[in-house]
Amino acid sequence: MEQLWGLLQGAKRLSPGPSQTTYKHVESTQQGRLQEEEEDREEVAEPSAHFCPMELRGPEPLGSRPGRQNLGLWAAAGRRATPYLVLMALLIFTGAFLLGYVAFRGSCQACGDDVLVVSEDANYETSPDSHQGTLYWSDLQAMFLRHLGEGSLEDIIRQTSLRKRVAGSAGMAVLAQDIRAALLRRKLDHVWTDTHYVGMQFPDRAHPNTLHWVDAAGEPREQLTLEDPDVYCPYSATGNATGELVYAHYGRPEDLQHLRARGVEPTGRLLLVRLGLISFAQKVASAQDFGARGVLIYPDPADFSQDSHKPRLSSHRAVYGHVHLGTGDPYTPGFPSFNQTQFPPVQSSGLPSIPAQPVSADIASLLLRKLKGPVTPQEWQGRLPGSPYRLGPGPGLQLGVNNHRVSTPINNIFGCIEGRSEPDHYVVIGAQRDAWGPGAAKSAVGTAILLELVRTFSSMVSNGFRPRRSLLFISWDGGDFGSVGSTEWLEGYLSLLHLKAVVYVSLDNAVLGDDKFHAKTSPLLISLIENILKQVDSPNHSGQTLYEQVAFNNHSWDAEVIQPLPMDSSAYSFTAFAGVPAVEFSFVEQDGQAYPFLHTKEDTYDNLHKMLQGRLPAVAQAVAQLTGQLLIRLSHDHLLPLDFGRYGDVVLRHISSLNEFSGDLKARGLTLQWVYSARGDYIRAAEKLRKEIYNSEESDERLMRMYNVRIMRVEFYFLSQYVSPTNSPFRHIFLGRGDHTLGALLDHVRLLRSNGSKALGPASSGVAPILAFQESHFRRQLALLTWTLQGAANALSGDVWNIDNNF
Repeated sequence: MEQLWGLLQGAKRLSPGPSQTTYKHVESTQQGRLQEEEEDREEVAEPSAHFCPMELRGPEPLGSRPGRQNLGLWAAAGRRATPYLVLMALLIFTGAFLLGYVAFRGSCQACGDDVLVVSEDANYETSPDSHQGTLYWSDLQAMFLRHLGEGSLEDIIRQTSLRKRVAGSAGMAVLAQDIRAALLRRKLDHVWTDTHYVGMQFPDRAHPNTLHWVDAAGEPREQLTLEDPDVYCPYSATGNATGELVYAHYGRPEDLQHLRARGVEPTGRLLLVRLGLISFAQKVASAQDFGARGVLIYPDPADFSQDSHKPRLSSHRAVYGHVHLGTGDPYTPGFPSFNQTQFPPVQSSGLPSIPAQPVSADIASLLLRKLKGPVTPQEWQGRLPGSPYRLGPGPGLQLGVNNHRVSTPINNIFGCIEGRSEPDHYVVIGAQRDAWGPGAAKSAVGTAILLELVRTFSSMVSNGFRPRRSLLFISWDGGDFGSVGSTEWLEGYLSLLHLKAVVYVSLDNAVLGDDKFHAKTSPLLISLIENILKQVDSPNHSGQTLYEQVAFNNHSWDAEVIQPLPMDSSAYSFTAFAGVPAVEFSFVEQDGQAYPFLHTKEDTYDNLHKMLQGRLPAVAQAVAQLTGQLLIRLSHDHLLPLDFGRYGDVVLRHISSLNEFSGDLKARGLTLQWVYSARGDYIRAAEKLRKEIYNSEESDERLMRMYNVRIMRVEFYFLSQYVSPTNSPFRHIFLGRGDHTLGALLDHVRLLRSNGSKALGPASSGVAPILAFQESHFRRQLALLTWTLQGAANALSGDVWNIDNNF
C-alpha cells in the first residue's frame, strides 16, 4: 500500500494544476530534491524519490525533452498504479454492498411474505437517557421472563377469590381502592379512576323469584323450591309467565326449528334449555323470536368432564348469567353512563320481553320426568337420572321473576406506562375485577395476571426498557352484567379511541382448564399469535412450545386454536363496536368440556386448583408469558405487527359461501360482482402497502408512523358508516350484528331456496327473520356491505391520489 501511495502522490504532482509553475534544477550536496513553489508561495512539499531534483519554473515548450520525459514518467506511474486502483475500487464496492444489504435487511424486519414478523436479531432502542445501549428481542424476552418469575400469581388468585366483589357492593369499592393503591406503588406514569352510574338488576330479597305447577285453569298450585334465591338472570323481563313445558336442548334456532319439525310448537310455552354452546342472552332471544313465554336454563352433567378424578358441580347448584343481548348499560344504549349525562328515555333493543330464570340439575331432572311426547334425538340426551329425555309438552308451569333495577356506581381503574416515540398510541390490557360468586376462574385469575404484568413491566422500565407506544392497564368493573365497565368507557371516549387504541388484550376467562388452548381474536392478530406461540413453553407438555402442542396432530394450527370473538367477552365490544382489534386467550378442558363452576358459588380457588390437578400456577404463568411477549411486540416493534392482508382471506371465505347461490341470483337478474370487485380492490391495496413497507427504511420515524396509523385503523374501516351506532352498536360487517353484516346477507340469500316457506327463525346475525327473499332488501344489504368493504380498500391505499381501483 505504501508503494501505491507513493505512485499516486507522484502522479498527482505531474498532473496539470490551475496555477502557473516553472521548473529549475536545485543543486544539493547531499541529495537532490524536488521543490514545488506556487506563485503565491503558500506551500512547500517534499518530492518523491522517483524523480530527479528540479525546481518549478514554468511550462516547458511543447516538444521539449523535459516535457516528453515527464509524460513518460506519468504513463509509467499510471501503468504501475492501475492494478492497485482496480483492487481498491473492488474493495470499496464490496464493502458498500455489504453495508447496504445489512442496513436494508434490518429495515424491512422480515424479508418474508408478510413483512410483519420481527426476526430474532431485530433490535430495539431503549430510552434516550438509558446507558444500556441497544436491546435486542432476545434481551427484552429474557428481561421480561426474569422479572415475571419474581412474582407469585397463585397467591394473588387465592386472595382475590376470597373477597366478595359483586359490582356496586361495598366489598367491590374496597377492592377498587386496593387495586388503585397497587398501581400507584409501581410508580406508573399515570393512574386514575373512571366512575360510571349504570342501571343494574338485582333479585328482590323480599319477593324472590318463584316456580309453581299450575292446574288446568292456569292457577298456581304446588311451588317448586328454587334452592338459592341469589341465583338469577340479570336484565330478565319481570312478571309472571305461564305455559306448558317443552325441552329445547341448547335453545339454538336450529333446536327450535327441530321442535317444530317434530310437531312440538314452542310458541306460547315455557322452554327448558341446557347451559352451553351459546350465551344465556342468545338462548332467551331465540326463544322470544319463536314465541315462547319464558325460559328455564339448567346445567346438564353431560356438558362437563366425566373424569372421576376431577370435581363436579353439585346437582343443587344453578348457574348465574345475564340475558341482555348486547354489552354495556342497557338503559343508556350508545351513551356513556356518566353521572352528568342527560339520558333519553330509551333502552337497548337487546333487552328480552320474556322472563328467564336459572334452575339446578335437580329441578331440571324433576321437570324432565314430567314431560310427555316424542323421545328426543340421541344427541339431545343428557346425563340426568330418570327416563329418556322427551320433547314434551308437559304439565303447566308458572315462572315469576321479581328482579328490580338499581342505579349503581362502578369504577374502572387505569394505569399507564407512557410510550417513548408514539405515546398517543395505546396498547390496552384489561381484566374484569367483579364476580357474582367467588369468581376464581372468572375474574381472580385475570386480575392476578394483570397485576403481575404491571409489576413486571414497571420493573423493566426501571432497568432501562421504554416501549415505543403507551401501555394502558385497566381493571374493569361490571363485567358479570355484560362487560358494562368496558363498554361504557368505549362509549365515553369512542371518538378518541378509534384513533389511538392499537389493540386490546383481554385477560378474562384465561384459565378454564389445562388441556387445549384457544385464542378468540380478530384476524389481524393471527400471524402475531402464531409467532408468539412458538416462543412460549407448553405448561403441560414438557419440552414443547405451545405451538408444537397445538400443531402436533393438526395440519392447520389456526383451525385448532383460532375462534371468533364471543359477545360475552369485553374484547368483543372493542372490535365489533369500537373497531379496535382484540384478543382473549383461554386454556380449556379437553374435547371442549366446559369448566363446571363458572358463574356459580363453587368457582373457588380450591375447585379451580383441583380441576387443573395442581397445574394452576403453571397454566396461569403460561398465559402471563404469552400476553407479556405479545405486549412487547405490539408496544415496541417499529412497525405494528398486524396482518392487514388477512381480511382478504376472510372475505374470500364468505364469498365462497355466497357463490353457492350465484345461479339463483343470476336467474333473477342479480349479481355479486360488486362484492368481488371490492374484495379485489382491498387485496390490491393491501399488497401495495406491503410492498411500500418492504422497500422503506425502518429508521425513517415519520414514514413508520404514517404506516402504523394506516395499519392500526384497518379494523375501524370495517365498521359500517351507513348504520347508526345507537340502533346498531355492533357495526362491524364481519363480527357485528345487524342487517349490514355479511352474515345477514348470507342468511337472506339462503331464502332463495326456501320456496317461500315461513321464516326459519332468527338469523345468526341477529336480524329479525323475513318470510321470503326480497330483491329490494337484498340490493340494500349488498350496497351496505359493498361500500363498507370498498371504503376499507380506499382507506388502506392511503392518500386519495394513491387510490387505484377498478370498482
